[in-house]
Amino acid sequence: MVLDMQQEIASLKERPPVQIGNIEYKFDQLKVETLEGTLNIGLNPTDLNEIDDFSVDQKAMNVPIPPKQLFKRTIELENTLYQYLETDLEQIYRDAQTNLGIAVDDSYFTFIKDDIKKQLSGRVAYHLKELSSTNRGEELSPEINANVIELLKQEIQNGVFLFLKNLPDNVKEGSS
Repeated sequence: MVLDMQQEIASLKERPPVQIGNIEYKFDQLKVETLEGTLNIGLNPTDLNEIDDFSVDQKAMNVPIPPKQLFKRTIELENTLYQYLETDLEQIYRDAQTNLGIAVDDSYFTFIKDDIKKQLSGRVAYHLKELSSTNRGEELSPEINANVIELLKQEIQNGVFLFLKNLPDNVKEGSS
Protein backbone atom coordinates (compact mmCIF):
# COMPACT_ATOMS: atom_id res chain seq x y z
CA MET A 1 0.00 0.00 0.00
CA VAL A 2 2.85 2.38 0.83
CA LEU A 3 4.49 1.47 -2.47
CA ASP A 4 1.29 2.35 -4.35
CA MET A 5 1.15 5.70 -2.57
CA GLN A 6 4.79 6.44 -3.41
CA GLN A 7 4.15 5.65 -7.07
CA GLU A 8 1.06 7.84 -7.06
CA ILE A 9 3.00 10.73 -5.48
CA ALA A 10 5.78 10.28 -8.04
CA SER A 11 3.26 10.38 -10.91
CA LEU A 12 1.64 13.50 -9.44
CA LYS A 13 5.03 15.22 -9.23
CA GLU A 14 5.64 14.49 -12.91
CA ARG A 15 2.42 16.17 -14.00
CA PRO A 16 2.73 19.79 -15.12
CA PRO A 17 1.39 22.25 -12.55
CA VAL A 18 -2.05 23.74 -13.10
CA GLN A 19 -1.86 27.41 -14.07
CA ILE A 20 -4.82 29.69 -13.52
CA GLY A 21 -4.79 32.91 -15.56
CA ASN A 22 -5.87 36.28 -14.33
CA ILE A 23 -9.17 36.42 -12.54
CA GLU A 24 -10.99 39.68 -13.17
CA TYR A 25 -13.84 40.88 -11.02
CA LYS A 26 -16.23 43.31 -12.66
CA PHE A 27 -17.98 44.96 -9.75
CA ASP A 28 -19.62 47.54 -12.01
CA GLN A 29 -21.78 44.70 -13.36
CA LEU A 30 -22.71 43.41 -9.92
CA LYS A 31 -26.34 43.80 -8.92
CA VAL A 32 -27.12 43.60 -5.22
CA GLU A 33 -30.73 42.85 -4.35
CA THR A 34 -30.32 42.30 -0.60
CA LEU A 35 -27.34 42.95 1.59
CA GLU A 36 -26.84 40.58 4.49
CA GLY A 37 -23.89 39.20 6.38
CA THR A 38 -20.30 40.41 6.46
CA LEU A 39 -17.92 40.93 3.58
CA ASN A 40 -14.23 41.28 4.34
CA ILE A 41 -11.91 42.11 1.51
CA GLY A 42 -8.25 42.38 2.36
CA LEU A 43 -8.70 42.79 6.09
CA ASN A 44 -9.51 40.23 8.70
CA PRO A 45 -11.60 41.48 11.66
CA THR A 46 -9.04 40.06 14.07
CA ASP A 47 -6.34 42.23 12.44
CA LEU A 48 -8.26 45.43 13.19
CA ASN A 49 -6.94 45.52 16.76
CA GLU A 50 -3.42 46.01 15.38
CA ILE A 51 -4.35 48.94 13.13
CA ASP A 52 -3.84 52.33 14.76
CA ASP A 53 -5.00 54.61 11.95
CA PHE A 54 -6.86 53.54 8.88
CA SER A 55 -7.81 56.32 6.47
CA VAL A 56 -8.80 56.48 2.84
CA ASP A 57 -7.76 59.25 0.48
CA GLN A 58 -11.12 60.56 -0.75
CA LYS A 59 -9.59 62.49 -3.64
CA ALA A 60 -8.46 59.36 -5.44
CA MET A 61 -11.87 57.70 -5.30
CA ASN A 62 -13.60 57.44 -8.65
CA VAL A 63 -17.27 56.99 -7.86
CA PRO A 64 -19.46 56.17 -10.86
CA ILE A 65 -22.19 58.60 -11.75
CA PRO A 66 -25.65 57.36 -10.75
CA PRO A 67 -27.55 55.96 -13.76
CA LYS A 68 -30.49 58.27 -13.02
CA GLN A 69 -28.27 61.33 -13.56
CA LEU A 70 -26.79 59.86 -16.75
CA PHE A 71 -30.27 59.06 -18.09
CA LYS A 72 -31.53 62.56 -17.26
CA ARG A 73 -28.58 64.14 -19.08
CA THR A 74 -29.10 61.91 -22.12
CA ILE A 75 -32.80 62.83 -22.27
CA GLU A 76 -31.93 66.54 -22.00
CA LEU A 77 -29.42 66.26 -24.86
CA GLU A 78 -31.88 64.34 -27.02
CA ASN A 79 -34.62 66.92 -26.36
CA THR A 80 -32.25 69.73 -27.34
CA LEU A 81 -31.42 67.92 -30.57
CA TYR A 82 -35.08 67.14 -31.31
CA GLN A 83 -35.78 70.86 -30.93
CA TYR A 84 -32.88 71.56 -33.31
CA LEU A 85 -34.41 69.18 -35.85
CA GLU A 86 -37.77 70.93 -35.60
CA THR A 87 -36.33 74.44 -35.96
CA ASP A 88 -33.29 74.06 -38.23
CA LEU A 89 -33.50 70.84 -40.25
CA GLU A 90 -35.70 72.24 -43.00
CA GLN A 91 -33.27 75.11 -43.60
CA ILE A 92 -30.33 72.66 -43.61
CA TYR A 93 -32.25 70.58 -46.17
CA ARG A 94 -32.94 73.64 -48.36
CA ASP A 95 -29.34 74.91 -48.09
CA ALA A 96 -27.93 71.51 -49.06
CA GLN A 97 -30.14 71.49 -52.19
CA THR A 98 -29.03 75.02 -53.06
CA ASN A 99 -25.34 74.16 -52.58
CA LEU A 100 -25.71 71.08 -54.76
CA GLY A 101 -27.78 72.93 -57.37
CA ILE A 102 -30.59 70.40 -57.24
CA ALA A 103 -34.23 70.20 -56.26
CA VAL A 104 -35.63 67.12 -54.55
CA ASP A 105 -39.17 66.06 -53.71
CA ASP A 106 -40.14 67.10 -50.17
CA SER A 107 -40.97 63.50 -49.25
CA TYR A 108 -37.20 63.04 -48.81
CA PHE A 109 -37.26 65.67 -46.06
CA THR A 110 -39.66 63.55 -44.00
CA PHE A 111 -37.58 60.45 -44.69
CA ILE A 112 -34.37 62.20 -43.59
CA LYS A 113 -35.99 63.61 -40.45
CA ASP A 114 -37.39 60.24 -39.40
CA ASP A 115 -34.07 58.53 -40.10
CA ILE A 116 -32.16 61.04 -37.98
CA LYS A 117 -34.63 60.63 -35.12
CA LYS A 118 -34.13 56.85 -35.20
CA GLN A 119 -30.37 57.22 -34.94
CA LEU A 120 -30.28 60.10 -32.47
CA SER A 121 -30.22 58.23 -29.14
CA GLY A 122 -27.48 55.87 -30.35
CA ARG A 123 -25.35 58.74 -31.61
CA VAL A 124 -25.83 60.70 -28.37
CA ALA A 125 -24.75 57.64 -26.35
CA TYR A 126 -21.74 57.08 -28.63
CA HIS A 127 -20.47 60.66 -28.34
CA LEU A 128 -21.09 60.79 -24.59
CA LYS A 129 -19.07 57.60 -24.15
CA GLU A 130 -16.24 58.88 -26.35
CA LEU A 131 -16.00 62.30 -24.71
CA SER A 132 -16.45 60.95 -21.18
CA SER A 133 -13.66 58.41 -21.64
CA THR A 134 -11.23 61.16 -22.63
CA ASN A 135 -12.37 63.53 -19.85
CA ARG A 136 -12.43 61.34 -16.73
CA GLY A 137 -13.99 63.04 -13.74
CA GLU A 138 -15.85 65.58 -15.89
CA GLU A 139 -18.54 63.26 -17.27
CA LEU A 140 -21.39 65.61 -16.36
CA SER A 141 -19.69 68.87 -17.30
CA PRO A 142 -21.64 71.37 -19.42
CA GLU A 143 -18.67 71.48 -21.83
CA ILE A 144 -19.10 67.81 -22.70
CA ASN A 145 -22.84 68.32 -23.23
CA ALA A 146 -22.15 71.30 -25.51
CA ASN A 147 -19.52 69.31 -27.43
CA VAL A 148 -21.94 66.42 -27.96
CA ILE A 149 -24.61 68.79 -29.25
CA GLU A 150 -22.18 70.52 -31.62
CA LEU A 151 -20.79 67.21 -32.92
CA LEU A 152 -24.28 65.92 -33.61
CA LYS A 153 -25.39 69.15 -35.30
CA GLN A 154 -22.38 68.86 -37.58
CA GLU A 155 -23.16 65.18 -38.24
CA ILE A 156 -26.75 66.08 -39.12
CA GLN A 157 -25.64 68.79 -41.55
CA ASN A 158 -23.05 66.53 -43.18
CA GLY A 159 -25.48 63.63 -43.32
CA VAL A 160 -28.20 65.65 -45.06
CA PHE A 161 -25.69 67.00 -47.59
CA LEU A 162 -24.21 63.57 -48.34
CA PHE A 163 -27.64 61.95 -48.59
CA LEU A 164 -28.81 64.48 -51.15
CA LYS A 165 -25.50 64.41 -53.02
CA ASN A 166 -25.66 60.62 -53.40
CA LEU A 167 -29.27 60.41 -54.59
CA PRO A 168 -29.61 58.93 -58.08
CA ASP A 169 -29.72 61.55 -60.84
CA ASN A 170 -33.23 60.51 -61.94
CA VAL A 171 -34.75 61.83 -58.65
CA LYS A 172 -32.86 65.12 -58.74
CA GLU A 173 -34.40 68.03 -60.61
CA GLY A 174 -32.08 70.64 -62.05
CA SER A 175 -28.91 68.55 -61.79
CA SER A 176 -26.57 68.80 -64.69
